[in-house]
Parts: sequence; C-alpha cells; structure tokens
Amino acid sequence: MSFRVLLSRAGSAATTASSPFRCRMPLKAKILDPRIASRAQMSTKVNEVIKELPGDEPEDVLFNNLYGLRTVELNRPAKYNALNGSMVRKIIPRLVEWERSDMANVIVMKGAGPAFCAGGDVAALAELNKAGAEGQKKSAEYFALEYKLDHYIATYQKPYISFMDGITMGGGVGLSIHAPFRVATENTVFAMPETTIGFFPDVGASFFLPRMAGFVGTYLALTSEKLMGANAFYSGIATHYLHSTSLPILESRLAELRFRDYDSMEMRLKIIEMTIEEYATGLPPLDREPIMLGGEIRKAIDRCFSKQTVPDIMAALQQEQGPTKGWADKTLATLHQRSPTAVHVALRQMQIGRDWNIAEAFEREHQIAARFMQHPDFVEGVSAQLTKPRRTPAWQPASLEDVPAGGSISEPFFQTGAPGAPRKLQLMVDRETYNEYPHAYVGSPSETEVEHYVKNSRATRKQIVEEFVQRKRGRQGIKAIIEEILDRKTTKDAEGP
Repeated sequence: MSFRVLLSRAGSAATTASSPFRCRMPLKAKILDPRIASRAQMSTKVNEVIKELPGDEPEDVLFNNLYGLRTVELNRPAKYNALNGSMVRKIIPRLVEWERSDMANVIVMKGAGPAFCAGGDVAALAELNKAGAEGQKKSAEYFALEYKLDHYIATYQKPYISFMDGITMGGGVGLSIHAPFRVATENTVFAMPETTIGFFPDVGASFFLPRMAGFVGTYLALTSEKLMGANAFYSGIATHYLHSTSLPILESRLAELRFRDYDSMEMRLKIIEMTIEEYATGLPPLDREPIMLGGEIRKAIDRCFSKQTVPDIMAALQQEQGPTKGWADKTLATLHQRSPTAVHVALRQMQIGRDWNIAEAFEREHQIAARFMQHPDFVEGVSAQLTKPRRTPAWQPASLEDVPAGGSISEPFFQTGAPGAPRKLQLMVDRETYNEYPHAYVGSPSETEVEHYVKNSRATRKQIVEEFVQRKRGRQGIKAIIEEILDRKTTKDAEGP
C-alpha cells in the first residue's frame, strides 16, 4: 500500500619573525591580517555594550567551567529569571571569551529555580516609559542590547544548548530558540505572550515563528498560546525532551566530550545530538499528553491563520464547525483580549518576516520595538498584568472591531527611516547571514521533508515511519511526529488498507 499526499571562527593572529632589515614605508601605513582587524572590531563592539552600570546586580548570572563545558545560569529565581540589562552585560563578554577559547567545547544556558527565563523585565521598561521620550529612548536601548545578544547566539560558532526547564517566555525564548539544541522537560511552559501586554513577538520571532510548520507560528504569535512539556518538542520549538532529573547528569557527560581540531561544526553537533539522546527516558503517553497542535486542531489553525487580514481570521474562526468549534470559539475570545494594535502588527510581522534573514530580523524588530515604546498599549498592558487582582487593559483602540479597515494601524511600525525612528541596529558580529537555520537538521524531520519523501516513493505507511525513525537513529518522539503528519496530510490508496 502507498500513500498519496493531499496536501571559521577567526584564527590566531599571525606572527612574523623579526628581521634585521628595517622596512621603509610611510609611518601611517598599516598591514593587518583581516582576522586581526575583525577581532579588534569585535572587541570594540563588545566594550560598547558591557559597561557595568550603577544598580547592576552582582550575582544575577552565574558562570561555571567543568572540563570542556561552560555554563551560564540565570540567577534571579524570585523574579523568574526575568532578563535585564545587568544580565545581558555579563553574558556577552563570557560568550565572546568562550567562543575564542580552544578549551571551551560546549556552552549550556540554563536558569535557577522554577523558570528558565520568564521574559524581559517589562515592569522596569514600563516604568521607564512613564518618564516620556527620554525614558522611551532608554527602553529602546535595552532592546538593542538584548537583540545584539540574541543575534550573537543565533550566529555563535560553538555548540550551544539551552535547557528550557520551566517557564520559557519572551526574552527567555531569545536565549534559547536560535540554539542548535533546545531541551524541553516536563516543566517547560513556552509562550510568546507579547500581545497580552501590548507588545509584539520579538527576540527573533520574526525569523523563527514564520518558519514553523504551516501557520502554527502565526497562531502562537497572535494568541500568545502556551505549549507545555512534551508539546514544546512536538511543535518543533524544542529539539529534545528529557526529564528534568536527567539534566545534571547530562551536563557532566557533556563536560567529558572531546572534539578533534578538524571536526566540523556538523560533526560536533551530531556527537552532541547522540549524547543528549543517551539520557532520554521516554515521552509522556499520548493518551495522557496528546499532541496539542495536531490532527483537526492543526488543520483548523492552517485554515484560519492563513488568512491575510485579522478580520478574515476572525471570520474564519466564526465559521468553524464540528470538532473544532470549541477551539475556534476559545481562540476568538482570546484574540478579543489581546491588544488590537499588537495583533495587527504581529500578523503583518509573520507575513513579511519569512523573507528576512537572521540579521535583518533583529534590525527590523528593533525599529518595531522602539515604536511600541511610544505607544500607550505597552504601559497599559504591563500595568494591567501587575495590578492585583489583574484588571482588563484599556487598549487604544479598544477592540479589534474598532481598528480601521485596511490594516493601516500596523504600517507605522514597519516604516524604516521615519522621523524619530532609531538608527539601524549595529549588531556585534558581521558574519555571513542566513535565511534558514544552518543547524535545522538537528531537530525533528519537517513536514516538507516528509511530503517530499512520500511524493517520490511508493512506500507504505510503515515504511515511511521506519525511514524517518532510522534517519534520526531511533530518537524518541520521531515516530509519533511522523504518524501525526501522515494521519493529517495523507489518504489511503484504493490498493488496500
């Protein structure tokens, strides 16, 4: 039976032997190995962003070395490791130091307490914004600092692993989602909750959300929906799923890894991939923790969130019937609770972000973030969340129905070079950029890969599943992911059951 588809780090500075001859050339002339110049420029850019400021907490980030392992531990557990400028200013120079070090083999990013990182310290930013234009400028400067770190992680030249153990939202997603390895646990709570507070999905969401399967990324961006535990893995947000008790043992094992000097990055990542899988103890049974964004719900997501305008998405949700009607009604109610401006901006962002490269994503997001700092919804949204008991925000405009037709409400956020807009974000590193993650092969097989294989083979369902499980060396969870794709996107031939 067959199925028919429906659907290099900069090297050390070169040294030269001393010579008895004196070179006759103008005193101002300089000959530099371009690698040396690049490193000098990098050092200058690092120094610009790591200046310690009054009020920086001394131990809000902890660093540790164990053989070839280097760890960054976010250490504000009482605030769920909310990311602030003090933490970013500590993390950047360590990552730079380790990237240059031949002794550092693997980097792990993790959090202390019940959260990996619950987001940026938005309360502090909202307080700054209340001071007017000067405070809004300082808020935009914080986002510039954060995005420089996130872009640096996205282009890092050493194997980097994030332990998404606990709450992983907003700014915490920026520290993890661009990594080759993203480990979810039973404690993981993932979300991009920005539309809840009158902001937009940032930290590179313009890059990673539109590249998720179908229109899942758009759904997550507009609704701020949470993904819990194993569903962070099933959705592709995480590359692996482990029980949290396995993480300390995994760290010790990672510290023992040794790479040969000539091992490519791909080879190193494959070694780490197999090492992580050594500690896999199984996923929760599907009858207890089913695939949330699969089956009929996933079909409905693609039907509704593929629409080009917010009113069309709402109309599509209203038209859902049968098994997805309850989900559609809940989603519609959720959208009505979000900032109308933020929802419109997020939709436009998802539509055009697919064409941005990784550098452009952060550059454009910085402009959008600066514009949001001037919009009343951000302060209002954060204040409403912090009020006890929480109150309903007074958005401007007040509802999705109050937004003028034509989508003009989002246009100012995407205008580059507009009066009052910040200068183009100067990233820390000027590396060859990319339009697709270069380490995507580490994660689960994509729907595109499965579709291509099914179209070009006469394999049975069982053979298709076995093929992809074998490609991933028997990794846990792959069988369930492939079976869900086949259930949703294929039908049986008339040749047999």
